[in-house]
Amino acid sequence: MKNVDDLIESAAELAERGLSKGEIADELNVSRETASWLVERSGRTPSPEPKGGTQDIHVDWSAIGRDSARLTHIGAAMADLLSKHGEEVDLTIGIEKAGAPLATVVARELDTDLGTYAPRKHQWEEGDIDEHGGSFSRNFAQIRNRECYIVDDTITSGTTMGETIEAIEDRGGEPVACIVLADKQGIEELNGVPVYSLVQVIGVGSDE
Repeated sequence: MKNVDDLIESAAELAERGLSKGEIADELNVSRETASWLVERSGRTPSPEPKGGTQDIHVDWSAIGRDSARLTHIGAAMADLLSKHGEEVDLTIGIEKAGAPLATVVARELDTDLGTYAPRKHQWEEGDIDEHGGSFSRNFAQIRNRECYIVDDTITSGTTMGETIEAIEDRGGEPVACIVLADKQGIEELNGVPVYSLVQVIGVGSDE
């Protein structure tokens, strides 16, 4: 995708497929607010530009995701960043949807079990995000009071990663470190857990 019009068209296609705005945000690697704005624009509903200009950055890593060899190399690089924490960690949690394939590679590289977490934003529409909690898939490894890594593709605000950390802790687990492909906020830690990224995307602008 090269411009905002492409994003609007993609948001429209995803909405027509029945995805919630939270899922659309996840698919397009944008914030929930940006996803809502894109869907409104695609429906020809007048919607003002976000105040202060662009408030989000779209990260298109489909060139990696569509090729298993590239995905494996990137996952290995992410695993390398985590390897400094030693060999005691035996569980890797991938945040669905995009974090799961990356977590699969990380888990293989670090010889850990694999689990996945579906954040509550996947069920999000205006007004109901606080009414739904996230969930761990029963088809994969469970927390069982273990130390674990957390893997996702991007950090936009840190909300989803923070939610995942809390969900793991609520199950008695201990998040040791988080890793993402791209961090839009320059976050070094969340809730006391270190956050690593292959790329940091930092907006630089002027008020003028």
